[in-house]
Amino acid sequence: MDSRQQCVVAGGGPAGLVLGYLLARSGVRVAVLEKHDDFLRDFRGDTIHPSTLTVLQDVGLLERFLELPHDEVAELSGDVFGEIVTIADFRRLPAPRPFLVLVPQWDFLDFIAGEARRFPNFTLHMGAKAESVLEEGGRVVGVRGKGHDGAFEIRADLVVAADGRHTTIRDSAGLNAIDVGAPIDVLWFHLPRDPQRHPSRTGGIIRAGAILVMLNRQSYWQCAYVIPKGGFETLQAEGLQRFRERLATVAPFFAPDVATLETWDAIKLLTVQITDLEQWHRDGLLVIGDAAHAMSPVGGVGINLAIQDAVAAANLLAEPLRGGRLEANHLAAVEKRRHWPARVTQRAQVAIQDTVLSPVLARTDAPAGVPLPLKLLQRFPRLRSLPARLVGIGVRPERVRVAPHPAA
Repeated sequence: MDSRQQCVVAGGGPAGLVLGYLLARSGVRVAVLEKHDDFLRDFRGDTIHPSTLTVLQDVGLLERFLELPHDEVAELSGDVFGEIVTIADFRRLPAPRPFLVLVPQWDFLDFIAGEARRFPNFTLHMGAKAESVLEEGGRVVGVRGKGHDGAFEIRADLVVAADGRHTTIRDSAGLNAIDVGAPIDVLWFHLPRDPQRHPSRTGGIIRAGAILVMLNRQSYWQCAYVIPKGGFETLQAEGLQRFRERLATVAPFFAPDVATLETWDAIKLLTVQITDLEQWHRDGLLVIGDAAHAMSPVGGVGINLAIQDAVAAANLLAEPLRGGRLEANHLAAVEKRRHWPARVTQRAQVAIQDTVLSPVLARTDAPAGVPLPLKLLQRFPRLRSLPARLVGIGVRPERVRVAPHPAA
């Protein structure tokens, strides 16, 4: 392990790997540290949005990426109290590929890592956990961690904390996150898909007291069952059979399939957090992605917002890093550009949680009809491009501006 880098990135998730790729492409010597030995962890976000597809096009990777096995979603629809409604239509978006891509996150990460390894100045260390920052004179000058060969230290001009919502690097540097609050948690699980009995749409089902989101993965469904915050223990106390019955009541076509949930081990709890970091940087340190702004799963925008952070960081930091003249004002520029879109997105998620999700979970009876906003989306189809833009492109989307370096 090289003990000196221009940039070391803690965390081999979407933000960390995309940043590593872009910096290496621009001629920066960069190492990415991933604590696991592989990327094979289920129930991570699997939606790649048009904003990210545009980034892949910017660097010439889009066509190769789309050669991976994937599913394409042109619109999101839902069964809202028994009425099928279309909520978002991505086909009108100004994007090279106006659709969502459903692909296992490990495939996306393997793809980006493979492309990054083409650059001689890129290194990915698997099974290497970055645990804390190194400091000298009040400045962050590197990271300490542990790998298969024991403890290590890497010194760098810049340390980037992209190690997710359970970040150790951010906390070791004394940067404080504010808990914005989330009234929900989510249960993730798979159910087999029968094309003869099941619908084909990707979307959700809303009933009084229940919200079920279903991603069509052709041979199976990736499902998210929304529950009130801290409600998992209550469900477990009621018993797994009772939970299966709840699912079959919400989605009757699942009745023959819920028995495949044989134990609670098949159901993963996502404890939803929304956090806002007061300051994203210190001299020598930048925090991006979930480490800076843990997102709710509402809209599935977390991965794509993290990648936007990475693009902005590469655009603003590649040249000063390559020239050995990185200063705190460069890091402040990244925070200034990305903090606002992250905050706006989180506020929108909080509004949806408080005005839609929580009231639905608290209902005991169905309303007379679908809410007025959904009625308007059905009556005026062009309006569906508005939620599609918020989900698919987001606030202040980024384009790759930094050019590839001849030596990379």
